Amino acid sequence: MENLHELFEMASFIVTIVGLPFGIAVFIMEQRRERANEEEEIYLQLSDDYTRFMELVLQNADLRLRSTDVAPPLSPDQEERRIVLFSILVSLFERAYVLVHEDKMNRKQLRMWLSWEDFMREWCAREDFRNALPQLLHGEDPDFAAAITQISNEISAEHKAQKSN
Repeated sequence: MENLHELFEMASFIVTIVGLPFGIAVFIMEQRRERANEEEEIYLQLSDDYTRFMELVLQNADLRLRSTDVAPPLSPDQEERRIVLFSILVSLFERAYVLVHEDKMNRKQLRMWLSWEDFMREWCAREDFRNALPQLLHGEDPDFAAAITQISNEISAEHKAQKSN
């Protein structure tokens, strides 16, 4: 009987030594998988929001927001709609920055962030957007404001260098 008791005690000890670390490892892996799924969900939601924004741009084609040509002067109504669209865009960029950008990103997070940075660079290439940016950044997240201002300044410097050549 004592041998059986010792056998159960040894089995219990082995289960504790092997099972506990295994359980912790499974828990950690599940947490990582959950976090990756949450990050993917956030990215997809932001992408959907950007698609809806582009639909607004299309509905307001008279503002020529996708054109690289210099737009003709806008009426006061058109100016107002353009500023509203820029404001929506800046809010979307801020949300992407807050939800996706991190100081230390893994490869997947960096890839997701760089796609948003590309969108920001594309819009900062528009002089009218760059000119409106200081007004649009009032009350926005300070880190986001600094990041998009840096992008805007880089693009502005590139355009100035191109004009001087």
